[in-house]
This record gives sequence, structure tokens and C-alpha cells, in this order.
Amino acid sequence: MLDTSQIDNAKSMSIIVTKGTLDWAYPPFILGTTAAAMDVEVTMFFTFYGLVLLKKDLNLGFTTLGNAAMEMPMMGGHMKMPNLVGMLPGAGGLAGTMMKNLIKKKGVASIEELREAAIESDVRMIACQMTLDLFEYSKDDMIDGIELGGAATYMETALKSDINLFI
Repeated sequence: MLDTSQIDNAKSMSIIVTKGTLDWAYPPFILGTTAAAMDVEVTMFFTFYGLVLLKKDLNLGFTTLGNAAMEMPMMGGHMKMPNLVGMLPGAGGLAGTMMKNLIKKKGVASIEELREAAIESDVRMIACQMTLDLFEYSKDDMIDGIELGGAATYMETALKSDINLFI
């Protein structure tokens, strides 16, 4: 276990969350909840396609297209997914199902569980008001416990943060 008593420089972190696919949902939530567990004040700003991660009903997509590094454990080895496969109808859904099954099999927390952990850890989650308006969502479409704000709201936090991440 990491001895956090020796870490005294990073006390705040901000994360801009811009992507809403299954594979891109994990990094901001894992980093945010881990930092919060280490007594770092965390703010996550969800904008553009990352905004869907705050919706009450998650139905996160997944695609192999453009992800040349994607390998899935299969039959005792690792299978690379050629980009051409991602263009076939239903390939994204199949890859998403495979990924969700792998996540469950390996005991990795779901995005819903990580999101709940973020709320319980007092991670400040801000939904971009402009993106909400642009994509015609309302605050009622989103989970409880979030704020609405814009770029200025994010910048107020980011300018004071020790760590700023763009995911």
C-alpha cells in the first residue's frame, strides 16, 4: 500500500472529461477516485462527449475503429482487432460486450460503481452548461449531486489546481 504521509505537494486536481465511450470512461474516474482517496481535492469537468458519463442511464458505446493498440485476451493469448473489423456492422457492439464481460470477469468496478465512489468521495463533478444546451439535455437527464457550470467555472478551479488533466 502506498504511504501517503510522505506526499504533501499535490492537494488539488482538475480533470477535463471529453470522451464518453466505455474505454475512455475509466481513466478519469479511476484517477479521480484514487486521488480523492489520497486526500486530494478533485474536480471533474464533463464537456462534449464526456457529458454522457453523467447521464442517469448509461449505455456506453465502444469501438475498435481507430484503436490500433486494442488487444483482447482470447484462448490463452491476445488477439489484435484490425481496424477493418471495426467497420463491420455490429462489430462495435460485439467488442463492447466482450469488454464488459472481461471487466466483470476480472472484478473491475463498473463505471456506475466508480461514479458512485466519486460522489461518496466528494469529487466535485461539473456538467458543462453549454454542452448540455448544445446536445439538448437537461439537468433532469443527469445524476444527482452534480453542478452546472461553464469554462469560467472550470478555469477558476484549474488555475488553483496542482494537477490538471485532459482526458
